[in-house]
Amino acid sequence: MKKWFVIITAAAVLCSCRGDWPVLSSEPVEVNPGDSVSGDIRGFFLLNEGNMGSNKASLDYYDYSSGVYTRNIYGERNPDEVKDLGDVGNDIGIYGGKLWAVINCSNYVEVMDVQSIRHITKIAVPNCRYLAFKGRYAYVSAYAGPVKIDPDARIGMVVKIDTSSLQIVDSCIVGYQPEEMAVVGDKLYVANSGGYRVPDYDSTVSVIDLASFKELYRIPVGINLHRLEPDLHGNLYVSSRGDYYSVPSRTFIIDTRTDICTDTLDLPNSSMTLRGDSLYVCSSGFNYGTQDWSVSYAIFNTVTRQTVTRSFITDDVRISTPYSIAVHPVTGEILITDAGDYVSPGTLHCFSSDGRRKWSVTTGDIPAHIVFTRKPLLYTTP
Repeated sequence: MKKWFVIITAAAVLCSCRGDWPVLSSEPVEVNPGDSVSGDIRGFFLLNEGNMGSNKASLDYYDYSSGVYTRNIYGERNPDEVKDLGDVGNDIGIYGGKLWAVINCSNYVEVMDVQSIRHITKIAVPNCRYLAFKGRYAYVSAYAGPVKIDPDARIGMVVKIDTSSLQIVDSCIVGYQPEEMAVVGDKLYVANSGGYRVPDYDSTVSVIDLASFKELYRIPVGINLHRLEPDLHGNLYVSSRGDYYSVPSRTFIIDTRTDICTDTLDLPNSSMTLRGDSLYVCSSGFNYGTQDWSVSYAIFNTVTRQTVTRSFITDDVRISTPYSIAVHPVTGEILITDAGDYVSPGTLHCFSSDGRRKWSVTTGDIPAHIVFTRKPLLYTTP
């Protein structure tokens, strides 16, 4: 076994405390030794949401060179940070040599060094949701108000952060309860959900001019919007969660050259990611009216505008609650997280590009957000 693995295992035995809050020990597990993965991707980080109100957001890491998956890497590297990552990890991204994690109910963005995972700073953003980056700036969507279902919930915003000073330098009002964002050219697109104002959902995508950082207009799309994914041909894919009753989840297409919603796809969509011209879409939805639970794993060709398959998993693998999807940009390996019962540790499944299961591993609670890294994680820190 590699020396660093022994060091981490020994460290896991120790449990120091910060007052009443224990440091979460890291937990390395060898899941796929000896399987060489080509390309310059060195590993990936997985942000576990954790249960709301429990301060159980956590960070895991998979090392492609060793096949070792390590849970809870944040606490031991940051013993002075009380409550570890905080309450509800909502998004993760790498930019400018830093790892950015949106911690929703703790109302901040945690910024770390991407190789050591040492804490750099926390940036206060009320009810923050998702990240996007362009040039010298990071953008964070925010519900801006308290975590509360309220027909009078306030309108949302996007804040602009200078990635050098790590200070908020501007903000822009958008729609209600904004979710994912995408940069296309010189514009920032923001999916507005209106989720706190149920049943009066928002149904628009805000378009922000990045130069002036002003909202230009809102594009009518569909209710309760969530995720955005730009393709290689000037189109933007938008997911709608529907109303969980009579309006089903759908996928919409916006032509970013005209900023008009051109297509509505009968493609349920909980999470999506693009590799080349293939849009991978994972869907897990419950209908409260019929009490039906539906799951699909689709691939959509963004050139032909055709659904290639609605079941790209070829092995008989039981996934209770598919929650998010990521695809290795070089090998095409497919990663799907399973949130299980939402209160216990979840599972991460790795499938080959043809849908065969390669390995599975236990994660933290509600595994939700994956980002690949080209810089190796350092196993000894200053």
